[in-house]
Amino acid sequence: MRTFSIGRYTVNRVGYGAMQLTGSGVFGPPADRGKALAILRRAVEAGVNHIDTADFYGPRVVNELIREALYPYPTDLVVVSKVGARRTADGGIHAWDEPADLRRGIEDNLRALGVSHLPAVNLRVMGDRVADARFEAQVGTMVQACEDGLIGGVGLSNVSLDQLRAALRITEVACVQNSFSPLDRGSAGVLRECARRGIAFVPFVPLGFPGRAARPSCPIRSSSAWPGRWTSRRRRSYLPSSPRCRRTCC
Repeated sequence: MRTFSIGRYTVNRVGYGAMQLTGSGVFGPPADRGKALAILRRAVEAGVNHIDTADFYGPRVVNELIREALYPYPTDLVVVSKVGARRTADGGIHAWDEPADLRRGIEDNLRALGVSHLPAVNLRVMGDRVADARFEAQVGTMVQACEDGLIGGVGLSNVSLDQLRAALRITEVACVQNSFSPLDRGSAGVLRECARRGIAFVPFVPLGFPGRAARPSCPIRSSSAWPGRWTSRRRRSYLPSSPRCRRTCC
C-alpha cells in the first residue's frame, strides 16, 4: 500500500473516518457496540493506520470506542481529531470555536482518547469561510497547542483557499480535510494548493453523498475525467478515507 505524510507522520493512503460508528444522526451510542469495536479492530488489522475522529462525534462516543478497541495504540497509528464544534442535548451541532473553546476541545480529545499528544488536530470551520482576523486567532490557538506539545501539527477542515493561504502565512499545515468527490469538486482549488505545497488532502465523503445521483455532466460518468485527468502530483496529496454521510459535523 502506498504511503503518504501527514505532517511528520507516515500513513497508508486509505484511512478510516470513524464518524458513523455512533447512533443515528451521529448522536448517541451505536446500536451494536460490539460490532463498532470489531470494525475498528478489523480496520487496523487490514492496514489502516490513519483514523479520523472528533470528540463531538456522539459526543465523545467515537473517541471512547477508539480507546476501548485499540488502546494501547499501535505505534504507527495516527489518530487525527478536530475541534471547532459541539453537540447539544437535542442532537444539534453548533460552532464552538473561540480560542478558549478550541483549547478545551483539544484537551477533551486527549482525555477521551487516553493520550497526552495527538499527531494532528483539525480546526473545523463552521461559519463563513473568510480569512479574517478571527480565523487567524483560531489558527494561533492551534499553533500554541503545538508549541505546548499537545498536538504534532495543525490541520484545517472545511476551509476556503484564502483561509488555507492565510494559515500558511502563520504556520505549517499538516493536512486539509474538505468535502471532495466526483459529485462535489468545490475544493478543487484547495486540492491544487495542497498538491503544490505537499500537504495531505483528506477528503470526506470521497465517493459522494449518499442518495445523490451523479449528474449527466459529472466527471464520474466520463471515461477520462476521473481520475485519469489528475496529475500525479494531485494523486500524491489525496488521501481518501472511508465514505461518510453528508452532515455538517463531518
